[in-house]
Parts: sequence; C-alpha cells; structure tokens
Amino acid sequence: MSPSMPAPTLNYVTCSAAGAHRMAYWQWGEPAAAHAIVCVHGLTRQGRDFDTLAQALLARAGGGLRIVCPDVVGRGRSDWLADPLGYQVPVYVQDMLALLGQLQREAPVGQLDWVGTSMGGLIALGLFGLPDAPLPAPLRRLVLNDVGPALRWPALQRIGTYLGQAGRFATVEEAAQAMWAISTSFGPHSPEQWLALSRPMVRALPEGGFTLHYDPAIAVPFRQLTEEAAARSEATLWQMYDRLRAPTLLLRGADSDLLSREAAQAMAQRGPRARLVEFGGVGHAPTLVAPDQVGPVADFLLSGETASHEEPDGRAG
Repeated sequence: MSPSMPAPTLNYVTCSAAGAHRMAYWQWGEPAAAHAIVCVHGLTRQGRDFDTLAQALLARAGGGLRIVCPDVVGRGRSDWLADPLGYQVPVYVQDMLALLGQLQREAPVGQLDWVGTSMGGLIALGLFGLPDAPLPAPLRRLVLNDVGPALRWPALQRIGTYLGQAGRFATVEEAAQAMWAISTSFGPHSPEQWLALSRPMVRALPEGGFTLHYDPAIAVPFRQLTEEAAARSEATLWQMYDRLRAPTLLLRGADSDLLSREAAQAMAQRGPRARLVEFGGVGHAPTLVAPDQVGPVADFLLSGETASHEEPDGRAG
C-alpha cells in the first residue's frame, strides 16, 4: 500500500440468508460519494485483493468515489455459516443485496459499477441477471475478470484439489510460499507484490502460527458439484448474461484454464457484447496488480468511453 494512501475502513452488514450472519466489507474513498464501485473477489480470496486497483482508481479520479470490497461470507473478516451448504452463489447474491441496501441508506447511490473476479463475476450474473432485483441504481458498468457462463470442468476439478485445505504455517512468508505453489497461474509477481496479496489471506491462530483466512467448509458444496450439474447451470448463466444491458469489460488471462477463448469470444458477440482484453503470460485469474492490468479497468470505469458493442480487439501483455 502506498504510504500516502489512507487505509480502507472495515465495516459490516447484517445478512439474513442462510441464517443471520455479518459480512465484512472494506471501504475506500468517500463514504458519501454517489459513484459506488463494488469489487468482489474469487472463491478462496478476500476483499483486500483489490487494494492496488482501489488506490489507482482513487488516485486517478481525485475524489468522488466510494469503492466497496466485501469479504464474501466465510472469508476474511466475515462470519462463517453454520450450514456449509449455504456457501453458494444464491446466498451470496442475497448478501450483496443487503450490502447495496446498507450503502444506499448511508448515502444515495447514483452510479453503480461492479468488478467481479471469478466467483465475484458469477455473483454479478446472479445479481444483475435477476429481473426486478431491488438495486439502489441500475448497473452502469461491469467488469468480469476471467469468468463467464461457460466454465471448463477440468479447471473446476483443479480448484477442488486444494479448496478447503487451510493448512498451518509458522510465518506469513511460509504461507505466502505455499499459496504461490497453487497460484502460479496468476502470472508473474514480484516477491513484494505477492507478499502484499498474501498478508490478508491468513489469520493468526491462538496457539501461534497462521492458517488460511477462510472456512474450510466452503469446499462442501463445491465438491458436490458434478460435471452434469455444471453443464446444466451453463444454460441458466447464459440467460443471465444475455439479460445484461450495461457496458461490460471482459478480462481474460490468455492462458486461462477456466474461461476458454471460445467462450470469451461468444461473450463478445451476445448479450452486452463485452469488450475483451487478454493478458499474455497469465492464466486464471489476473490479480489486477500489474499496471497493464489496472490500466484497462481504470480506463473503462473512469473515462467516458462506451465499451458496449465494440469489437473484441483489445489485447494487453
């Protein structure tokens, strides 16, 4: 984090889906700003993943932004659910509606943008693909980071091999090394960048040492997913995608094993006709730390350009 950039504030919203629980969220910028950008992380991650992006957006905008980065329930500073079967996208969608409602009560939301990495993008499809969802404002712009309606089954199987294995580590650095062993698809990072991403990914144990920040039980519903069920859900996800009307930017790691280039190209041709930007040397999923990844997102969210109905000719990296 830049020494001159204030730290985000930690806040909570009470949610009722799957039993009463608190969802934590990190807020950057001006709490009363009408322009809200919600950034939602991937399956095993947490809201501090977006520190670099949030700082870049605030530095460029110079004010007038409220950037909100939740820890999806079961992750980070959020509560853990009593019933592991609640760790599924429909519950997350209801939690996000509770969050948006609280943001609206605190200060009216005039413009609403969303950045969703992997699972955070699926939550966006579930939320904004709902007819008549009680949103504080229509979705203005959407960034989908290496995710779409069609997901490759082998990649889901790969994720399942490590999901739920929280581990124990003597130091944060040891935990960072262990996480890097299963995260090399994120692409090149300096040791400083990776350590900054890793610090919020662990929590201290009372008896000493560290473990990963999330409830290992998030693996329970994930492991119940079958290839047949995943294939059936694809048609529903495409319907949700096709309902989107907001200009959409689709980011893809050129080596992604989760989102195929064929699926990404299809997303550029239907529904909101996303503008596709690919990053060379990166798999699933871009971390939005490197300047060449942050730049297209900042351009899209803060400039006056319209990304909808453009040809998918953007490439970076």
